[in-house]
Amino acid sequence: MQSQFIKTNGIKLHYLNYEGGKPTIILMHGLTANAHTFDGLIAAGLSPAFNLVSVDLRGRGLSDQPVTGYTMAEHAKDIVGLLAHLQIEKAVIGGHSYGALLTYYLAVHYPQRIDKMILLDAAARMHENTKEMLIPAMSRIGQTFSSFNAYLEKVKTAPYLTAWDDAMLSYYQADIIENNDGTVTQRSQPRHITEAVTKVLAEPWPEYIKGVAQEAILINGTGAYTLNAPLLPKEYAMETVNIMKRCTYAEVSGNHQTMLYGTGAKQITKAIKSFLK
Repeated sequence: MQSQFIKTNGIKLHYLNYEGGKPTIILMHGLTANAHTFDGLIAAGLSPAFNLVSVDLRGRGLSDQPVTGYTMAEHAKDIVGLLAHLQIEKAVIGGHSYGALLTYYLAVHYPQRIDKMILLDAAARMHENTKEMLIPAMSRIGQTFSSFNAYLEKVKTAPYLTAWDDAMLSYYQADIIENNDGTVTQRSQPRHITEAVTKVLAEPWPEYIKGVAQEAILINGTGAYTLNAPLLPKEYAMETVNIMKRCTYAEVSGNHQTMLYGTGAKQITKAIKSFLK
């Protein structure tokens, strides 16, 4: 794995490169996450099967945190700059949750730059109680904890974390800053995440998704996330699959979070390999 920084769209953007075979896949994480989101897929063999580039979106991980600019348009410009840096004319691109929505956005607004799409658990319509269902994940944003172990204890109380996987450790390590007094602070700023949420909800997703022409796969974790329900119910995932021109569906084990690890990760890796063969 290589950790790299580039300048794009006026900010410093951080990404991880897991070297492997062709093609290169650009992956983008969820709303409150970081580039290590996909380490469970790496453990399942997605790399070295493919060359993976996993990005810290602006305001997350080691990327810059501008005061404002957390619209889909600005995120998309960041990624287009990354493609230019990597000298990728037309990308296989994908993401989880918020990153999947950004994938839809890129496919519609920069269609000449996007080849195929890998969509992990995001669709035109999510569960009606999505905002409430995300409260446990949002509760750690910007918070300070007495130690990394205390932070992990908080993380492990989340209702969606139904099983621990060792591949999760690097993700949570990348999620915090270690302070001089031994405390740790979660990296993302609440105001940035709030702006991102507000802006993403304002986008006309059904209209965008109807206009997507690229071949895609939508991979859906149908296990209960919070409130005893999946964040993306299967019927809503199928609605999006059916309104897209060339999209296939795959259901995997786990919920919106745990699908990225263990059995779910193996199933996702198998589905992506089949999709890109």
